[in-house]
Amino acid sequence: MTSNPFVSIVTPFYNTREFLADCIESVLRQSYRHWEYVLVDNCSTDGSVEIAQHYACANPEKIRLVHTKSFLTQVQNYNFALSCIAPNSKYCKIVQADDWIFPDCISRMVEVAEAYPSVGIIAAYQLEGNEVRLSGLPYPSHDVAGRDACRLYFLNGTYLFGTPTSLLLRSEAIRSRVPFYEERYAPFEDVHVCFDLLRTWDFGFVHQVLTYSRRDNEGILSGVRDFGLECFLQLSMLVAHGGDYLSSGEYKERLKQVERRYFLHLTKSAFALRAESKEFWDFHRKGLASINYAFGWRKLVRWLPRALVEKIWDTFWRSWDRDSLLSKVAS
Repeated sequence: MTSNPFVSIVTPFYNTREFLADCIESVLRQSYRHWEYVLVDNCSTDGSVEIAQHYACANPEKIRLVHTKSFLTQVQNYNFALSCIAPNSKYCKIVQADDWIFPDCISRMVEVAEAYPSVGIIAAYQLEGNEVRLSGLPYPSHDVAGRDACRLYFLNGTYLFGTPTSLLLRSEAIRSRVPFYEERYAPFEDVHVCFDLLRTWDFGFVHQVLTYSRRDNEGILSGVRDFGLECFLQLSMLVAHGGDYLSSGEYKERLKQVERRYFLHLTKSAFALRAESKEFWDFHRKGLASINYAFGWRKLVRWLPRALVEKIWDTFWRSWDRDSLLSKVAS
């Protein structure tokens, strides 16, 4: 790096006492030193504030503790936290309160950002539990045009963005959007932002594992993980942003494929008589409404015969495989 740009690191938190100290310690261990750390308490009641206060008092030149005036939703809290970054920061790094970052995280991400001034979003591989996650650019490429990064997702399923903890953002890009995240898109508001920003910015990538996200904690997505999130994410992103990055022909063809997969999933779920059926359908209705996608039962009925055939086949295959295995063992 030819310069030493100032970085704002931000952790919004609410009742994350169990994980917050690990998160803060990971920031304090960064090899890159030219940063501020903004901790934003969203009316916590579990002792998280005392942990944050301890670190803020011990590191007053580095850490600021800010309190919301009243309880906010997660999206509102993240937007408020981003509004607190220093006016002279060049980059911003969100570290979610139940995550942590490796010691060279900021250094490696800033290095790529400084090398490619047109890059507005920088990502890296992410350790989720004990698995390395997130698609990457072909090695050793460190940058790609924003349009091309989005086309990789829509046409090839290459997902580059991860979670807020996975990314470093230019502060200029954050200040250009008020609010930064849109509440209506929750819980995928961060993904929508990436597609919006890449209309004007390029995308950068570090070929290292630099961030860690937990799997074993309760979070916003934990209650809906079995609702077909991947199917919904593909459809919602395509409908909301596909027209910006695909030709008319590409969009229509891809929409057919994504709708087929999505509505087959919904139809199979209707067959399954899910115990959480109300929560399941409420999630999908709300999500489709957020992208102005008209949902009707006729769309499900269209896929009913195919879903029925696939369900019968799946049941037969599982039964045949079990019987075949038992037969082999007996012989």
